[in-house]
Amino acid sequence: MKNTLIVENFRISISSIRTHLLRTILTILIISFGIMALVGILTATDSIKYSLTKNFSMMGANTITIRNRSLQVHMGDGPHKEKLYEPISFKQAMEFKEKFTFPGYTSVFIGATGIATVKYKSNKTNPNVRVMGTDENYIYTSGDEIAKGRSFTIDEVNQGASVCIIGSEVIKNIFKNKEDPLGEVISIGPGKYRVIGVLKEKGSSMGFSGDRSCYIPLTNVRVRFPRPNMSFAINVMSQKQEQLEACVGEATGLFRTIREDPAGSENTFEITKSDNISKMLIENIKYVTLAATIIGVITLFGAAIGLMNIMLVSVTERTREIGIRKAIGATKRVIRNQFLVEAIVIGQLGGLLGITLGIMIGNVISFFIGSSFIVPWLWILTGVVLCLFVALVSGIIPAQKAANLDPIESLRYE
Repeated sequence: MKNTLIVENFRISISSIRTHLLRTILTILIISFGIMALVGILTATDSIKYSLTKNFSMMGANTITIRNRSLQVHMGDGPHKEKLYEPISFKQAMEFKEKFTFPGYTSVFIGATGIATVKYKSNKTNPNVRVMGTDENYIYTSGDEIAKGRSFTIDEVNQGASVCIIGSEVIKNIFKNKEDPLGEVISIGPGKYRVIGVLKEKGSSMGFSGDRSCYIPLTNVRVRFPRPNMSFAINVMSQKQEQLEACVGEATGLFRTIREDPAGSENTFEITKSDNISKMLIENIKYVTLAATIIGVITLFGAAIGLMNIMLVSVTERTREIGIRKAIGATKRVIRNQFLVEAIVIGQLGGLLGITLGIMIGNVISFFIGSSFIVPWLWILTGVVLCLFVALVSGIIPAQKAANLDPIESLRYE
């Protein structure tokens, strides 16, 4: 009997929805917009978080970087101050590399330019290629991989040889006839270099492509891309992740000695773990998530008012029907449940549409930032629960009003 009543309530609800189709569609759209805003933006932020974590952790969870400046990530126009120390000289960096004996790899590198033009015969790239000066260990500590060819040798680094390792995007732009780049001579900025290696393709993320890069020997940068107060950076990769803190401690102690930092004073350099940038950006993204939640809740509040209105109008229009049902034995509970079921059906239809649109919009953003397709199960469940809550809150007053109607007065209602 109970199951029969539930089926009957669903049947009557669907019939009523079809009867007032336009009004129902408008209510469903209002609900779906709220859920779409919530699920869409939160899906997009999940994609951004995934992309950040993936790309900034490429160096591995057991890598640290020593620079002469602090790491600062900010959003908006709020005040921010970056700590800047004396440049790390080539001599200091190489002394650290020579004396640091902790198990793992140590590499020294420097950014030469981010606006280089690379040429091969008549083909050339846009002036947006990043050129890095690296040593023989940089490939291991940076998370890069050699797809073809080899890395630098110690002799090539020491002698400043005119050799290079290039990214896949650079190859696509200058080797348009599918030539084998290995052994070919290309122009990078003011110099000519022989290609000895090709980096494995990594793709782009957040508007930056790691495949648009060229690596040349560290000492070559000092000759071809000189500038005042050049500051070098150091990567250290410990063999095991659990050794990372010990690695940081030893690196700090050694480099303080090399930099001649007085006892008790702060470091004149910054040590950063590989995933620090992603953590800082994700921390800032929480404000976007909060804003999205507020927008979604406000829209859902409006949807709740709209749903309550349609249900109240429905009660008024169906007063005579309610009187007939009560006259043939329907109880207050049956009438109330009928209108609650109708509100829940409308709410869930709106939620289903909103969740679908939200996932689509969120993953379109995910596609453009180079992240993976994400199905936000948590936000889907949250959307379903929110729609159920909105339907119950919006439907309880109209349902109670319908249940309390006097059957005699209802039958005489015109």
